[in-house]
Amino acid sequence: MFGLLCLRSVNLDGSGVGLQQALTGDSITTVSERTAERGRHTRGLLLIAVYKAILALFFVALGVAALHLLNKDIDDVISQLGGWLRLSPESKFVNFLYDRSSMISDPLLKRIGLLAFAYAAVSLAEGIGLYLEKAWAEYLTLGITASFLPWEIFEVFHRATWVRVALLIVNTVIFVYLLRIVAARRRPELQVENE
Repeated sequence: MFGLLCLRSVNLDGSGVGLQQALTGDSITTVSERTAERGRHTRGLLLIAVYKAILALFFVALGVAALHLLNKDIDDVISQLGGWLRLSPESKFVNFLYDRSSMISDPLLKRIGLLAFAYAAVSLAEGIGLYLEKAWAEYLTLGITASFLPWEIFEVFHRATWVRVALLIVNTVIFVYLLRIVAARRRPELQVENE
């Protein structure tokens, strides 16, 4: 415990500095401070933040839709959806939905809603953190994106669709971009430790 306290020093404003900076009195510039100096955000982080916010909105809508379907007859909802979309009741898509509707139950809808809201909260936290250019958000987004990449690669090889390929490309670009940002931030710290 004492060793952990010695490695970090906290300024009056709550920002932490490393041991080297605390001993030498050197100041460390955070990404947020650099943004304040420049007066603008890093464009890449801003784009990723907007993407994460849109993703959060999508999952909130999915959660609301799942909870809205509780205690409803799914077959009636499918027929109303087919009528609204002007689909033939004999179409493959409508028959596919009818076949799968027997698997949907209220407990499953509750789980889908809960998971959708949880993922929306995580995506919103990522988006806000990236907008504010916080290091924790970069690490969080990097970890979550890295955890989904193997699954997305498997899905593309299993059955390639343009949506799956687009998601794989977007998430790979996000991963590489954030990895470069984190590596660039760590590089000056490594140089100070080697001297």
